Amino acid sequence: MNSFYDKSELAEIGFKSIGQDVFISRKASFYCADKMEIGNHVRIDDFCFLSGNIRLGNHIHLAVGCILYGSEKGITMEDFSGLSPRCVVHADSDDYSGEFMTNPMVDKKYTNVTFEPVNIGKHAILGSGCIVLPGVNVGEGSCVGSMSLVKESTRPWTINIGIPSKEVKERSRRLLELEKEFLSNNEG
Repeated sequence: MNSFYDKSELAEIGFKSIGQDVFISRKASFYCADKMEIGNHVRIDDFCFLSGNIRLGNHIHLAVGCILYGSEKGITMEDFSGLSPRCVVHADSDDYSGEFMTNPMVDKKYTNVTFEPVNIGKHAILGSGCIVLPGVNVGEGSCVGSMSLVKESTRPWTINIGIPSKEVKERSRRLLELEKEFLSNNEG
């Protein structure tokens, strides 16, 4: 048996939309798949967990063990972006101040959950073990080093590392030339 779902099995999951050339591991989990849009040329590896409003563009890769909590406001991953193993992206978060209760088993009137959209820009990449918090925009072409905590948006075409992540230098834009060549040779 193939470790990826076939086309008919993908249709049964009930995604809002799904493109061509999509490889999703049979070991991945989806909650509210009817709120998820998946573009063309997407691969989602083993033990990924996706929940809520999620939009994946084209040429996207989610490596082993990534978790996306799209909730109400949603997570968008633009074309050619990717997550290395064990990344976690949150579009919602409990209030940990002690002023409110936490967890989904408590009536909402006792909690103070934050809901803010997250965008991971075109050609952005997150290294292994990164965490992205609600409201963050990982700018086009930005990369975030492994084990970083992204609390604030990153500027386009920068390299960011740390807890919390900080910009350390500019990133090459050669990717844009490679994208044009790739698309002309592969989709053209």
